[in-house]
Amino acid sequence: MLSSEGSSPQQPQKRDIKQLVAVIPPASEVLSKGVKKVLEKRVRVRLRDGVPDGVIYVSSKLASELSVKDKVQLSVSGKKFMLKVFVSDDIPENEVWANEEFMRKNGISDNSMATVRST
Repeated sequence: MLSSEGSSPQQPQKRDIKQLVAVIPPASEVLSKGVKKVLEKRVRVRLRDGVPDGVIYVSSKLASELSVKDKVQLSVSGKKFMLKVFVSDDIPENEVWANEEFMRKNGISDNSMATVRST
């Protein structure tokens, strides 16, 4: 009787493990769908005389990270400014340079922490 039970067609077939694993997507594909683009970054505002009024100098790495096109919003201690962007490789990554006279007029001091958002 034992020999007849082992050969019965009712027994489920074992599936090949490689076929099962082929159905599961790789982890990089699953995680890449949930990756969010950086929308804002905290940086230091440095005041410079050579920067034109209404313009902010941003490093090329920061500009590419935020996908900056032509304008950014600079938010410093509750005050928000819309400024044109000039991208330069000479500027440190965690700094932005702004016009000294314009910023002092609006109550912003040198080396202040600010949030830069792309628009």
